[in-house]
Order: sequence, then structure tokens, then C-alpha cells
Amino acid sequence: MTFQLLSPEDSAAIAYLRSPLAIRERCGQLFDLACVDKLRYFRCDLGQLDRVADYVIQITRESYPDLNIPFHSRWRHFEVGDSNRLAFLDDKLAGLTPLARAQAKFDLVIVSVLLDAGAGDRWQYTEPGTGQVWRRSEGLAIASFHAFCQGTFSSDPAQPLQAGAIGLQTLTEDALSNAFQVSAGNPLVGVHGRLQLLQRLGKILQQNSTVFGSYKPRSGSLIDYLLSQMYDGKLEASTVLNAVLFGLGDIWAGRLTVSGVNLGDVWVHSALATPHPTPHTPHHTLIPFHKLSQWLTYSLLEPLQELGLEITGLEALTGLPEYRNGGLCVDLGLLQVKDPIVLQQKHLPSSEAIVEWRALTVILLDRIAETIRQKLHLSVTDLPLVKILQGGTWTAGRRIAAELRLNGSPPIQTESDGTVF
Repeated sequence: MTFQLLSPEDSAAIAYLRSPLAIRERCGQLFDLACVDKLRYFRCDLGQLDRVADYVIQITRESYPDLNIPFHSRWRHFEVGDSNRLAFLDDKLAGLTPLARAQAKFDLVIVSVLLDAGAGDRWQYTEPGTGQVWRRSEGLAIASFHAFCQGTFSSDPAQPLQAGAIGLQTLTEDALSNAFQVSAGNPLVGVHGRLQLLQRLGKILQQNSTVFGSYKPRSGSLIDYLLSQMYDGKLEASTVLNAVLFGLGDIWAGRLTVSGVNLGDVWVHSALATPHPTPHTPHHTLIPFHKLSQWLTYSLLEPLQELGLEITGLEALTGLPEYRNGGLCVDLGLLQVKDPIVLQQKHLPSSEAIVEWRALTVILLDRIAETIRQKLHLSVTDLPLVKILQGGTWTAGRRIAAELRLNGSPPIQTESDGTVF
């Protein structure tokens, strides 16, 4: 954990780059360039917006005909196929106080989300007890759910339903591979990267006592920190994101830093370079996304609501710039690839092609959401972005990918290290 004193300028830059405002502003700059065809890899065709919105509405009504849509979160993956999983978890937690139950659910969902990067198209998980076979995000969720229930991440064998500092730091690659049924014939992308991420999480739990306390630190202690941030029973969604970024920021290895502070899911694009940077354009070529952190934020809201907290300011958070939402935009022509090489080779997350794709996806998700609300005559309060993602764009992205490609892969391939997508 980094504790050195920061200059006021660096502190302000870090705070800005961790904000949803910065995500929308920086992504918006690339979007404006795309709209006048001044980006290298993509252009936008906003004439396809109605078509995309209609497709997402169609997909949404198949699962939620009354538009009573839950949040887009990790909890939806735990519910697939056999919805008794969460009832099983609640039974296991029945003897605990409401706060202790919420802490355990934080433990589960934090670890599970951090393990949620793309699995690749060859890996699958056969669920014990049911024999059901799951792949991709659902497979990762269900595998992590069972690993959690078996105490894989706990520091105390007597209390298996935890993700503790010591348990995470001493987790081995063999143990993680076994929990996820990884083998030569069932390879999971980025196993070592996932292990390192969890081990670094364990270290951060010990080092950041401000957020996680000093007595038997566990990831679920984040809820105690958040309860100290609420006002009159209300908690801003952006406050949850800020806590995630502040509390967990140092787990992202090899990322860009400002004065030694890890920025996380923040990347460079040369189109944002300006010859005369000002205090209002700190680190002006950087574009933040914080995809996994926002996905985690969305996933932490439900345990907080179960404690009786009212979550406000949901609209401040952004859509998730990952391959299903981004793939939807490409596959339906809302985003058009200018250079065929984008579709022909894999790209590192740091490549400008991927940074463009993700940035444009963030803004287009807002545009899609606005169009859907207009068509359905609903307000942002009635149908926030977090529900449109669930209904919604993520499912529609998966559906169109399956229709267009045999393995349902996204239209653009990335070199995943198990920590970004």
C-alpha cells in the first residue's frame, strides 16, 4: 500500500481519474473524434442507434416481460440454472447477525468478481451435485461460489465462509486450478494472473487498515468502512466505487501510476494529447474505465440494500466497457471497424484499438440507454443504466455473438492476463 505524501496536484489528478465523471469525459473526447471520423480504428454510425435499442428491448422483454429488472451484478450469475444456490448460502449464514451475513456476502462477491476476467472459449465447469456444465462468466461465478463455500479463501478452517488476508495470500495455483477444474484439456485463461490478483488482495487487506481494519482483516470488512460513509441511511453509489478504488487499487500490478499510486484500469490514447496541458486536464492522455471495479460496485449494492441502506446516485456510474457490450456495438454496426486488422489479430488491453473500442462503448451505452427510455417512456429513475445492462445490452451482446460466430466469441479478440476483461 502506498502512503507517501502526495502533492495537491497529484491528489486531485488521482481523485479525478478514479471518478465516473472522468470516465465519461475522457471517453466522450474519443467519441467526439469518432463522430467526425478522426480516430484510427473506429467510426460511429449513430443511424444504427434505433435498431440497437429495439434489439435490446426485444431481448430484455424475453427475460423480463414486465420490465421488473434486477441490477446487473454478480448475483445474477449465482442464480442461473439452479436458483437454490443463494438459498443454500442463506441457510449457511442463518445463525449470523445481519451485519455478519452482509460481510460474508461481500467476501464472496469481491473474490468472485476479481476472478471474472474472460475464461476463454475452451474452459468449462461441471457443477458438483447437479452435473450442469457452465462456461464463461456463469462458469467462473459458480466455480468461485463453490470454492468459497468450501473455505478455499478463508484464513480460518472453523469459519470457511470468509475471504481472509492469510487465506488469500497462501492460496496456491494448484488449489485455485483444482477449484476451477483446470486441466490440460480444460484450460482457463490467465490462471496465474488470477492467483496473483487474489494474493495481492490478501496483502492489501493487511496493509490498508483504514478500510479493512487491523483485526483478522477480510474483504468483507469493506462493509464496515462503507457504513461509516453513509448519511441518514443513504449511500451514494459513487461512494461505493471510491471505496473500492481506494481500498483495492494496489492489487492491479503493472499498471500506470501517479506518484506511486496505482491507477488500475486506466490507459493511454495519443488522440487526447494536447500541446498545452492545464490543471483542468491532469494527465491528459489517460482514459479511465474501472470496469471490474464498477462491476464489483454494482455487485456490492444488493447486500447493502439487504441491510436497509438506500442506494442513491446510481446514474453516476457508467456502463461496463467489456467484450459483450462492446461486441454488441460492433456486431450491430453502431461501431464500425476502419482497419480490418482489428478483427484479424489479438490485441493487448493497452493497444489503442482496444482503448478506442472500450471508450466508445462507454458513451454508446449511455446513448442506447437514453434511446430505450424514450421508446419505453420511462425515466432514468424508472430504468437506470444498471438495469439496462442486465436486461439488456450484455445479454444482447452475447446473443448476437452466438448468432454470428459458431463459438459465440466477441468480434474483437484480446490477449487477456486474467485481470481486465
